[in-house]
Amino acid sequence: MTAQFTLDSGASPCLFLQGDWTLPNYDNLTRTTASVQTQVVSLDASQLTALDTAGATVLVRLLGAEKLGELTPTATGLSEERKALLLTVARAMAAQEEEPADPVWRLGDGLATLGKNVHEAWQLTLEFLSFLGLTLVTLIRVLFTPHRWRFTALIAQMHQTGLNAVPIVVLLNFLVGAVVAFLGATVLSDFGASIYTVDLVGYAFMREMGALLAAILLAGRTASAFTAQIGSMKINEELDALKVLGLDAIELLVLPRMIALLIILPLLTFLAIIAGMVGGAVVAVTTLDISVVRFIGIVQEIPLKHLLLGMSKAPFFAVMIALIGCLEGFKVGGSAQSVGEHTTSSVVQSIFVVILLDAVFALFFMEMGW
Repeated sequence: MTAQFTLDSGASPCLFLQGDWTLPNYDNLTRTTASVQTQVVSLDASQLTALDTAGATVLVRLLGAEKLGELTPTATGLSEERKALLLTVARAMAAQEEEPADPVWRLGDGLATLGKNVHEAWQLTLEFLSFLGLTLVTLIRVLFTPHRWRFTALIAQMHQTGLNAVPIVVLLNFLVGAVVAFLGATVLSDFGASIYTVDLVGYAFMREMGALLAAILLAGRTASAFTAQIGSMKINEELDALKVLGLDAIELLVLPRMIALLIILPLLTFLAIIAGMVGGAVVAVTTLDISVVRFIGIVQEIPLKHLLLGMSKAPFFAVMIALIGCLEGFKVGGSAQSVGEHTTSSVVQSIFVVILLDAVFALFFMEMGW
């Protein structure tokens, strides 16, 4: 049955609904009501045979959501179910039509956001310091009880975090060393000082870039692995099992990872320095006509303290990376999504802390005249 409507434009305009106001007649109803503009005060549905959401949608567009909401409770011939349908569709379409107001930026909102971010950063700092203290207390307790030393876990972590990372650390530093040498040769050749490209590469990698690049690589590679491993254990309730057995999770999971990084990162830093200078040597030999013997001779003239200063930063980087990765793992919730979120957070925090510490060390060394 087709759907129709009749408009009584008398003293009290009334809209009469007839037929099936359903989806099969939706297109026809849309066309016939498109150009109709009406102001009715009552609704008569006594001859309405069928009604669904499609027909209700047409009525909302014809009368307006607010007007239909006013007329529906007093409409003639509408069952309670159809009244409820019309009111539901009217409310839904009214909510869609309400456009959110353009947000107005206020100084107070900006200050509130800034304060919230500062508070969250402070809470993260307190959590990290608490975790650092707990780890150090556990380390001191374990040091005086040799039967609790876990060499197997330590060797496994050294293999996973150190040996497997050697290729990528060496390759990256070799390429960066070549790039630094190219840049130095391009700039210094204008002043007839191409020979100082060797000093540039040597000083850069011994003091800064060797330790920094190795730490950043481990922050992205190892911190994320620590977070994912401990987070997965928490989801699988393995950490709860350790507590039931009376075992210390810090001693079992954190200390082997932290000590492994303390041993591995200085070694990787040394390899990174060597790889960077080899990359610079390749460029110097191929483009600057500097012999390998001459390159090595210039590098030997660089004071040893610069190498030691660069290497001295590695243990601090290692502790920060290990603790941040493990702490984020313990903060994982009960879902796989939480593992991904905290893994990302651990990488970002580790890289930020490494760069921040490197800047602090650079300022300290400069003030000390080293």
